[in-house]
Amino acid sequence: MTATTAWLAGPYDDALRTGRGPLFLRRDDGWLLPLEVERWCEAPDRADRSVLDRCRGTVLDVGCGPGRLVAALAAEGRRALGVDVSPEAVARAVRLGASALCRSVFDPLPGEGRWDTVLLIDGNVGIGGDPAALLRRLRQVVSRSGRVIAECVPLDVDERCEVRVDDGRGGRGAPFPWARVGVRALTAHAAVAGWAVSERWDLWGRRFVTLTRQPSPVPR
Repeated sequence: MTATTAWLAGPYDDALRTGRGPLFLRRDDGWLLPLEVERWCEAPDRADRSVLDRCRGTVLDVGCGPGRLVAALAAEGRRALGVDVSPEAVARAVRLGASALCRSVFDPLPGEGRWDTVLLIDGNVGIGGDPAALLRRLRQVVSRSGRVIAECVPLDVDERCEVRVDDGRGGRGAPFPWARVGVRALTAHAAVAGWAVSERWDLWGRRFVTLTRQPSPVPR
């Protein structure tokens, strides 16, 4: 079962239809990570705005969810595209006025090599369970002067695990790989993948970094 398939239906899409949780990522050992469905379905907050203010040029929102960020950029007349593997998420983003595609970041994407800013917000640096592999992929997506704005866990953590989407009421999705990284771990993964941290900031209990693409390719 792929991570893409795991998000196609079930508790995640059900939560997005209503705009409400509860919703969690559940490890096999029973550990639960709450997912902030209500925040994702609302307008951008102050922390989100700090991300939007740092976007430059064309913007690709990877794992755009219900589209609050990409829709806000579109409302400002910015060229922005969201991608998400959930059809419900993409449909909701489009209803907000965003441009969005139902696609994995590891699939061919429009404008590869020309995006100026890529967003990995709301834990999406964990997509695929391997942050270095994800960041290597994004080197193919961004322009030569491109950047990635990523949200990290506000703890010193570097974890790869298998999780399921869980609604806390018995509904569970299929297992898929995920990762959770703090700033220190993301800095290390980024260096391996050909990126460097150029800025970091905290706001409202959330932690962000800007990664700048380095000029020399990094061997796999």
